[in-house]
Amino acid sequence: METLQEASAKAPTTTVNSEGQVVIPEEIRIRLGMTPGTVLMVRVEGGRIVLQSAEGLLAELRGMFAGGPSLEDELYKDRRAEKW
Repeated sequence: METLQEASAKAPTTTVNSEGQVVIPEEIRIRLGMTPGTVLMVRVEGGRIVLQSAEGLLAELRGMFAGGPSLEDELYKDRRAEKW
């Protein structure tokens, strides 16, 4: 079994440049299907910087609401119930 030090030695690395920019290593971009123009959401979790594609975040949010009541249907019901 490899040690943490051995595993981290194999991990791709990058450096923050003088303009605060970071290049995501090619093997990671390929693995995640990232292409030029991919929009990333950036957040901090604990002491980590987390990058997530906007597309992935939307899919995650859609999954959270899947199977629930249709907000559109609920709005139509409310509108029909209102007396003008």
